[in-house]
Order: sequence, then C-alpha cells, then structure tokens
Amino acid sequence: MGKSWALLTHLHSVAGPSITLLYPLYASVCAMESPSKVDDEQWLAYWILYSFITLLELVAEPVLYWIPVWYPVKLLFVAWLALPQFKGASFIYEKLVREQLRKYRGRARRGDADHKVHIAKAEANHGHVH
Repeated sequence: MGKSWALLTHLHSVAGPSITLLYPLYASVCAMESPSKVDDEQWLAYWILYSFITLLELVAEPVLYWIPVWYPVKLLFVAWLALPQFKGASFIYEKLVREQLRKYRGRARRGDADHKVHIAKAEANHGHVH
C-alpha cells in the first residue's frame, strides 16, 4: 500500500501542472504559430479562465483549504477546459464571458449616450454651445 500510495501521490503532483500549465503552454505556442484563429481563441479563453480560477483561489484560499475535493475537482474542470476533445474554454467563453461582456458594453454605451444627451441639454439650457 505504501508504494502504490506514493506513486499515486507523485502522479497527482505531476498531473496537475502537466494538465493546467505544460500542455496549455505547448498548445498556446502551437496556436500562435498556426494560421488558424480558432485555436487562438481556445487558448486565449483558456488563459483568461485559468487566471480567473487562480485569482479566485487566492481570495478563497482559507475556505478552499477546508474543502478536500477542491483540487481534484479543479483539475478535472481545467482538463475539460484545456483538452482538445472538449474545448471547454471556448465553450465557457462563448456562452458566459462573451454574453456578460455584450450586456456590460450595451449598458455602458447606453450610459454614455444618456450622459451626452444630458450634457447637451444642460448646455442648451444655460446657453453654452461649444
């Protein structure tokens, strides 16, 4: 049991960085060198999501410490994001991140337009025209 547990622990410590960093790094370099933009999107989306997960971990570290399944669940999720069979990063970016960006940009544009109208009315009311 001792040797197999040590092997399992060693595989776990190698699998994490291999899945979350080494393979994505290699695939990102390959994507940059390919003429296709599709793989660029996958890997940009991956790094955006991976960065978000890492920041979340930094903030929530005291809580995550008490959740023993966090690392294996994270590893499975990141594998789903990275592995080309699933292209999870592109999926999540398209369905969640891009939608939120569109909503935010739409609100920001409406806010800018409302602000400009308000300024124009105020200047007209006070006789200030530039």
